[in-house]
Amino acid sequence: MSGLAGRRVLLIVAGGIAAYKTHELVRLLRRAGCGVTCVLSDNGARFVTALSLQALSEEKVYTDMFSLTDENEMGHIELSRAADLLVVAPATANMLARMAAGLADDLASTVLLATDTPVLVAPAMNVRMWEHPATRASCATLAARGIRFVGPREGAMACNEFGFGRLAEPAEIFAEIENLLVGPRPLAGLHALVTSGPTHEPIDPVRYLANRSSGRQGHAIAAALAEAGARVSLIRGPVALADPPGVHVVRVQTAEEMLAACRAALPADIAVCAAAVADWKIADVAGHKMKKSADAAPPVLRLVANPDILAELSRAGASRPRLVIGFAAETDDVADNAQAKRARKGCDWIVANDVRAETGIMGGTENQVSLVTEAGIESWARMDKSLVARALVARIAATLGSEKQSI
Repeated sequence: MSGLAGRRVLLIVAGGIAAYKTHELVRLLRRAGCGVTCVLSDNGARFVTALSLQALSEEKVYTDMFSLTDENEMGHIELSRAADLLVVAPATANMLARMAAGLADDLASTVLLATDTPVLVAPAMNVRMWEHPATRASCATLAARGIRFVGPREGAMACNEFGFGRLAEPAEIFAEIENLLVGPRPLAGLHALVTSGPTHEPIDPVRYLANRSSGRQGHAIAAALAEAGARVSLIRGPVALADPPGVHVVRVQTAEEMLAACRAALPADIAVCAAAVADWKIADVAGHKMKKSADAAPPVLRLVANPDILAELSRAGASRPRLVIGFAAETDDVADNAQAKRARKGCDWIVANDVRAETGIMGGTENQVSLVTEAGIESWARMDKSLVARALVARIAATLGSEKQSI
């Protein structure tokens, strides 16, 4: 889940052909866990409907300044202050001029005048209107008041002209919203590779070897890395979890497929091997379903070792990530086994945990880990796996940040 989870945006949709793009913006925000309340201006309603915005936002859409029902439930002042950020998209030349003049003659303009919440505007208009001195003066006034801008961009417009005035793409507006609400993204510009979940090693066309890994920890780490600004490649085994937002996902079944996907994802700055990769696979996979017979002995399965993904990433030569992190799921002598694994694999860190059945960690929602590094062992409190992920990513950011400063 993005750092926008639990945050709220008030989206003001003004009139303009680009208003249709607000549908995708609402989708992106909702997918990130951000609540969205929409205010639709009269002119905006000529291009998109309140019904479509309501369906996407899953919240009531506000349109009428003088609706007594709305004023009783949530007055315009309360509406303006209930959000963490106000976003005007598209912000037309008319809307920018009214904002600069301090007009309050409809719900949208009144909400903007009544707010003490940060405001982000995404201008969209004809290139001549954008370049007009009146619009430039409106923008200068708003910028001096602390209003943030995203766009406009250069491109072809519905009026068949080309130039600046095109609405920034929804993904770009979303990124600016995230930047304003979440803050600095310390891993921006870095590529992170994450493995997650179990692998399934086939016995025959219907049976396989597997383990109880749910993938929750790996998926949470991928989400936290994306939240911190990294470009994330998530190599996921077969799990029942939804893909984290904002990451590139590759689905695999076996350890060999996972290794091939990891190789294809290199180079990377960070590798976090959180997947519970099967240590062995079946040497001779049956091409048909094995049949049980009352008078025949059970089949003997011959196992061979699977590739060691963590060890290969740790010795990848010129393409070795700057920071390689492995996981050690242990049931005995957790600290000693984790230290030995770190030395054996050649990785930088090991995240170790006790996965005995009574801990409820394997397949559960919480984790209790110890971070094993060259400096020693650091034990962390038991917490939700999403919090473990954020704590680990904070440590990654601090480590890579200190490396950058020392160069």
